[in-house]
Amino acid sequence: APQAAVFTEQRDDGRYHLLMILPPPAGASSVTLPRETIFIIDTSGSMAGTSMDQAKQALAMALERLRPMDRFDVIEFNSRTRTLFGGARYASVDNLQRAQRFVAALHADGGTEMAPALRAALDGRAHHEVLRQVIFLTDGSVGNEDVLFELIQNRLGDSRLFTVGIGSAPNSYFMKKAAEFGHGTFTAIGDVKDVQARMSALFEKLEQPALTGIDITWPTDTTLEFWPRKLPDLYAGEPLIISARTTAATGEVSIRGTRGQQPWHATLPLHGGTAASGVSVVWARAKIEALHDQALAGLDAAPLRQQVIDVALRHHLVSKYTSLVAVDVTPSRPDTDPLHTQAMPVNLPAGMVYSKVFGALPQTATPAPLLLLVGGLLLLVGRVLRLRAKTV
Repeated sequence: APQAAVFTEQRDDGRYHLLMILPPPAGASSVTLPRETIFIIDTSGSMAGTSMDQAKQALAMALERLRPMDRFDVIEFNSRTRTLFGGARYASVDNLQRAQRFVAALHADGGTEMAPALRAALDGRAHHEVLRQVIFLTDGSVGNEDVLFELIQNRLGDSRLFTVGIGSAPNSYFMKKAAEFGHGTFTAIGDVKDVQARMSALFEKLEQPALTGIDITWPTDTTLEFWPRKLPDLYAGEPLIISARTTAATGEVSIRGTRGQQPWHATLPLHGGTAASGVSVVWARAKIEALHDQALAGLDAAPLRQQVIDVALRHHLVSKYTSLVAVDVTPSRPDTDPLHTQAMPVNLPAGMVYSKVFGALPQTATPAPLLLLVGGLLLLVGRVLRLRAKTV
């Protein structure tokens, strides 16, 4: 069964706690639930080439792992959105064969209209009888991230959104935050050789969640700030970490969830937490990220900015608005030595062609070496002729 532990750090401004919920070892859980899996695949023009091959291979693998008790649907989008069934169907042999043909025929073209695909996949409802998971395969090449984040939060319901980054340069910021707002995880696949290993690990995790519907109850007689506020599910190989700041030195924290179809409960005393340094820094980083997320949600940015600055300065952290400067007063060069300035050579990122980035270099050089050689030969001939003239 899952285990839990708590670590504590005492500071002048309160007590900081790090609560960890640990899943069973991978493969130890035999809990399986019927699933409803919605696959979204990006077929826009930016996915052309290797990215499209990776996405299609990953989706084909996912379809092969579905069980007859599972339901599924496939949604593809570029400038328009198209669904395979128009609603989840059971993973029968006929439906899976139809889905495999659908995936094999996909090709990349058009723009990236992501919002209609997300609306089609996220219905905002509760699905108590199944575990509903949305798997989103894309390179994330969009510019309206804030609108999409709001859409995900408003229409998520009890679904879970898992993003899979395809290609060598996916929009990792968008895909990581989309997975956080969707109570899921982000997986990056940068090489077609990694598709099988990465996707197999993801599917094994999604098929057997260790704990769902997690809820935490803290002592009531304390001032409390904890992050994250909305807790994701617990999966094998990925502990769930919650950081909190309280004013209570005693009391208990109660953790509840569902393991399979059975309730799970654990209670930990706050005063018995193992003393550990750095717990406050983990909390501060989590709060700064939460404040940035509130700005994305449309709250007034000015007071949020000041809160970020206050937390970062109190805990000596680099943030969007603060930085740390190190000053080394040790002399590295005698004052009498002259300074020398020169440009340092740098390399382009892998795969870039210089002429495609900066254009072809102008042909401005003169044939100076050839002219010097010709001039030298003419001087030599002139000297020989002069000597012959003197001899005559």
